[in-house]
Amino acid sequence: MSNENRKRAVSIRMSAADVSKVKRLAQRLGVRDSDVIRYAVKSMLSKLAPLYDPHVKGRSLVPMFVESGSDLFLHFDIDAMRLDGIINEDAEDDRKVDHEDIQLIAMSGAQQPAGRWRMAPVSRAAMPRMETAGVSDLRSAGDERTETVAPSLQDYLYGKYVYRSRNEA
Repeated sequence: MSNENRKRAVSIRMSAADVSKVKRLAQRLGVRDSDVIRYAVKSMLSKLAPLYDPHVKGRSLVPMFVESGSDLFLHFDIDAMRLDGIINEDAEDDRKVDHEDIQLIAMSGAQQPAGRWRMAPVSRAAMPRMETAGVSDLRSAGDERTETVAPSLQDYLYGKYVYRSRNEA
C-alpha cells in the first residue's frame, strides 16, 4: 500500500457544542464519531471539488459558488476581491467572470442562508445586463439605488456563464 493510500490521523479543533453534535449523530446512526467526521469531510470535499482542481477556473467555478450559498462566504470570510482572485486568477480572458457578477455572487452569498436563494439587492448598473440576459422580473425595493431581482440570481449567472459555455463547446 502506497503512502498516498494509507489513512492518517489528524487533529482538529472543534467547539464543545460541535463535538456534542457529532457524538449525538454518531450515537443515533450507530456509528463511531470518526465516521461522522469522515463523512463531513468527504461531503465537503465533494461539494468543493472544483476548487482543488487547478484546471477549473473562471466561469466553470460559478455553479460551485452559487450552490454553496453562504457556507463558504461566511465560514471562510470571502469577500468580492478574494472571490475575484479565486475565480479569475490565471483564467483565459474568455473564461473570466465579470467583476460586477463577482460582486453579485459575493453579496448574495454573504446574505443568504445556505442552500436558499432569496431576493438579493442589485445595483442599477447591473440591471440592464441582467434584463438582456433574461432576468426581467425586477421589483423596486423602495430605494432608488437598489432593486430586487426575482426569479433568482442563479438563473442570471447560469444563463450567462454555464449554459453559454455549453452552447459554445
